[in-house]
Amino acid sequence: MSLAYLAQEAATSESTFKGFGAIGYGLAAIGPGIGVGIVVGKAIEGIARQPELQGQIRTTMFLGIAFTEALALIGLVAGFIF
Repeated sequence: MSLAYLAQEAATSESTFKGFGAIGYGLAAIGPGIGVGIVVGKAIEGIARQPELQGQIRTTMFLGIAFTEALALIGLVAGFIF
């Protein structure tokens, strides 16, 4: 098979898979959604157990949320690239 033929086939088959990027991003957003829920839940548990560490736990919670949400942004960018 020639490279030109494969490129032509990829160009014609791309239109049949138009809406799958949204499905892919939806699936990619499940992981960060679960991760944020776990991070916040554990932070609430920690604050309930030791209220005097509320400031440190909240700061760590926001860092965890930021890193977890970065996964959602990577999933969004990957949907546009692929």
